[in-house]
Amino acid sequence: MSAAVRPLLPDPTWQPLRGYWEGAAAGELRIPRCAACGAFTWYPRERCRGCGSTELPWTAVCGRGTLFSFAVVRRALYEPFAPLVPYATGLVALEEDPAVRIATRFLDCEPSELRIDMPVHAVFRALEFAGVAGSLPAPFFTPTR
Repeated sequence: MSAAVRPLLPDPTWQPLRGYWEGAAAGELRIPRCAACGAFTWYPRERCRGCGSTELPWTAVCGRGTLFSFAVVRRALYEPFAPLVPYATGLVALEEDPAVRIATRFLDCEPSELRIDMPVHAVFRALEFAGVAGSLPAPFFTPTR
């Protein structure tokens, strides 16, 4: 039995994350924020965790934060990732609310430069993979120098 091939690029029209991808296309990092209590809600959900409101508009944030955790990938487990090795992936705690942690890949640096709690900021580049058709504007992070 052959395994179904899953697409590598996310669907930017998928409703739960549409605002995220629309923001990336505009060069903005957007996170749902409760219109009633002001709490950020990440990962997107139907109701605010704090007050239960269903009004959660996508809100642009500054794109700055600190490196919360990371791992260096030295061996690609999937062929389209092989040209990226070694690369670092991890979580960024956003400046507006450090409890909001965005999963990312780090660019424009050597993985050995990364340190927990270092300041980082969003950069917008094409998410693309060798041998895979298409690309998508996406937020990545890089150290703030």
